[in-house]
Amino acid sequence: MYLPHQIVGQIVNQRFDSDVRRHFFRGMEFAAPVGDPGWFGPGSAVWHVHSHMHALIFGLQCAAYMERLDPSIYWMGMHHSRLVKRDENGTAIPVIDPKGALVRLGHSVAFFIGTAYGSTETAERLAQSVRAMHHTIKGTRPDGVAYDADDPDWLRWNYATVAWGIATAHELYHPNPLRGKKIDRYYGEFVRVGHALGGTDLPTTKAETLACLESYVPRLAVTHGTAMATGPRLPLPQSAVDWAVRDTMPKWGKQLIQHRDPNIVERTARRAAVWGVINGLHAASGPAPEFRQAQTRVKSGVTVSHTLPTYRLGDDPVRSRSEVELSFRSV
Repeated sequence: MYLPHQIVGQIVNQRFDSDVRRHFFRGMEFAAPVGDPGWFGPGSAVWHVHSHMHALIFGLQCAAYMERLDPSIYWMGMHHSRLVKRDENGTAIPVIDPKGALVRLGHSVAFFIGTAYGSTETAERLAQSVRAMHHTIKGTRPDGVAYDADDPDWLRWNYATVAWGIATAHELYHPNPLRGKKIDRYYGEFVRVGHALGGTDLPTTKAETLACLESYVPRLAVTHGTAMATGPRLPLPQSAVDWAVRDTMPKWGKQLIQHRDPNIVERTARRAAVWGVINGLHAASGPAPEFRQAQTRVKSGVTVSHTLPTYRLGDDPVRSRSEVELSFRSV
């Protein structure tokens, strides 16, 4: 006889399978080759952090929110992304397109699960596909400032927001979080992903990541999209998530968006409520099958050496946007 949490788990897993896994995990290998640790392997901090799927997804939301404080990233999205709606002339409107948001989420989750638990070959192909997409994102903001997704400064900011978002969500909402030197292990391991995407001079500890993010403050601003996506007048469920996302931001980020922390009692209660939702979903759905397959792949030991990303800007073949999008369907 099924218990209520088992029924919820079935629903959550079926929804994830139909909306995300079926479309965005195709061609990714987790069960083979036997003995291949992938980029990280058993015992790594990355395997521990990314094993909590719902905390990972929340962390990616936190990273996306912070990213938009960079006007160049905001305009990259407006000009190149399907994340926002467009009018009959194809002009972007600063309103999230639900279908586009699902595609963005699907690609993001697939990438960070695939690079964590996939075979070495799977991780390398995913990184190459994301790099290829970055190569196509170049343009000019309305104020005349040029942007380029291959720019090392942009890559450093983008990497730091993702590392901070995932790690902070983990520290707040994982039932067995890494802290202190242990969470620094995560930052030190995760930098492999940033290097594979072309990043240079990347932070490798929590303190370095926080300092890196703060060094960008003079370049940041509350963009139109950020202003529209936050605030007390949002619907209640969205407002609760919005508060939890803003709660993960560094002090300067909260000041920039005029977010004020409530008193310690209220803040603790709010975090406890969010913790209950995130961990309730995780408990109901159970460990991700990709994580279980990776564990089985190396249960008899690791027989393949780790490889370090060797990508350098300019190494990739030039591909059109349509060719790149086709590659995403096959990885």
